[in-house]
Amino acid sequence: LGWKFYDADDYHPLENKKKMAEGIPLNDEDRIPWLCALHDILRREDTSRRDAILACSALKKMYRCVLISGASAIESNQPEQPEENPALKILFVHLDGPMDIIAARLERRRGHFMPPELLKSQFDTLEPPSAPENFITVSLEKSLPEIVLEIESAILQG
Repeated sequence: LGWKFYDADDYHPLENKKKMAEGIPLNDEDRIPWLCALHDILRREDTSRRDAILACSALKKMYRCVLISGASAIESNQPEQPEENPALKILFVHLDGPMDIIAARLERRRGHFMPPELLKSQFDTLEPPSAPENFITVSLEKSLPEIVLEIESAILQG
């Protein structure tokens, strides 16, 4: 697509990385400032009329609301749309798969601060997207080319 790609893990503060490296799951207090920073990146891209892709474990509905609307979403847990700062239009892609497949992929990953042992805490935290959220669900059991094609088709269909 030629869009700028951001990996949300690159934007975690050092304290979050240390906590995860020690096997301690992040909580909302850890994640909200990080999500607000990610919202700011997406807002900047939107203001510049550029599309972007953000790889991010936005596990809870509230987290996705923060990505859409920034800090203002924290109070209401819903995206707000004040005229001077309208909510971002985001298509969330829920990459869905069984824990054993994801665990095997995490075991092969090298040099990352999040140990595979934290996967269960992520599954425990997960609130899969649901209506009226703007999302698609893609199975991780498909091949990588199939996954990419499905996501690309959804984006191009609007």
